[in-house]
Formats: sequence, C-alpha cells, structure tokens
Amino acid sequence: MTKINQGQVIVALDFPGKKETMAFLDHFDRPIYVKVGMELFYKEGTAIIQEIKDRGHKIFLDLKLHDIPNTVEMAMRSLAGLDVDMVNLHAQGGRTMMEAGLRGLEEASRAAGKTRPLLIAVTQLTSTSQEVMNRELAISGKLEDVVVHYAKLAKEAGLDGVVSSPLESPMIHEVLGLDFLTVTPGVRFQGQATQDQKRVTTPARAKELTSSYIVMGRAITQASDPLAAYQEASRDFQ
Repeated sequence: MTKINQGQVIVALDFPGKKETMAFLDHFDRPIYVKVGMELFYKEGTAIIQEIKDRGHKIFLDLKLHDIPNTVEMAMRSLAGLDVDMVNLHAQGGRTMMEAGLRGLEEASRAAGKTRPLLIAVTQLTSTSQEVMNRELAISGKLEDVVVHYAKLAKEAGLDGVVSSPLESPMIHEVLGLDFLTVTPGVRFQGQATQDQKRVTTPARAKELTSSYIVMGRAITQASDPLAAYQEASRDFQ
C-alpha cells in the first residue's frame, strides 16, 4: 500500500532545461516536493529525474498519459523504474485505461521491490472554463459535475486521487472521502496574475477547500526570493 503524505506544496519546475532547474534548486538546503512536467522531461529525459532525486527531492512526474490501455500500461511499467513519487494520466482515457496504467505501475514496482508511486488522474485542466468544456470539447453539463464524475471513475479504477482545481476539491472529498487525494494546481498568492489558468485561488484558501497537495509554479519559481515564497506558501497551506 502506497503511503500517502498529504499537506505539501509541490513546486512546478517549469524550466527549459537542466541549468535553470538546478540553479533554482540551489535555493533550497533541504528536500522539497517538485513537479517535473513535459517541458523539462522532454528536453532532458530521464537523467534529470535522477539528478533531482540525488538531491533528495520528491518528484511528481506530470506527463498526463492518455492513450489506448496497453500503451499506457507499458508506459507506466517504464516510468516505475524512475523511482518517482507520483505520476499521472488523463481520466478522459476511461476506466479501462486507468486500470491498465495502475496495473503496469504496480507490477513493475513490485518486481523491482519498490514502493509504487502514487497514481492520480487529470480531470479537467485548470485552464479549462465552463464554456470551453461545453463548446470546444463538446462535453455537456456543469464543469464541477464532470470533474466529480471523472474522480469517481478514477477511484473505481483503484487510483489514489485526481488533479483538479482547488474549487472542486470539497465536492470530490464529500463524495469520495478525504483519503482520496486532490492535487490542485491553479494556486497563486493574493493579487498575482492568473496567467493561462482560469480556476485559481490562494494557498490559504486551498487549505480551506481541502486540497491534499497544491502545485505552485511561477509564483515561486519567478519570485525574487524563491525560498521565501516557498516558505510563505507552506505556512499558508499548513
């Protein structure tokens, strides 16, 4: 059983390459939780994961897998060997795909004698608005209801939680319980620009909304004092 350690700030390492990433991590004299996404992973490959792990940091590998079940299962078998702490896939791929991803991750982790990474499912991106979901994605209904529906599918598939905005976290936990994780991007300090995200809030408000983890990127990585910004976010979220 994967141990769940909730209540942490995850810093999104949205940097173009290794040099910028390591320069940012030099601000921290103790391990933190970080997110490695497509931009950095596709540029640097698996080597960047090892270098970050060598510094003691925990890693959420955010690649949002979405493909036919067999492909996702095989991909998760490969990702299991990276020794990251959390990975994800898209709930829109359906329950069978999510079950296949979990199976691949579990079997490969067990074979290697390692703890399985947490597996979570993306519901709707925080850049998606109600109008975009209905008109462009052709998904009917209320955005909140769709998010909760995907969360239900993820739990039925055996996953540990979902990615959602903090605004949907209370509904997810009301239906599925507090042990089912909500990992919530779309978190900013009061008064900061929302950039390309639509459904956002502050660290303190995310805590009130029952987020299990919050993901913060530019609010910390582009701060004049990244360590101070991280510490502020951590205090507000505790």
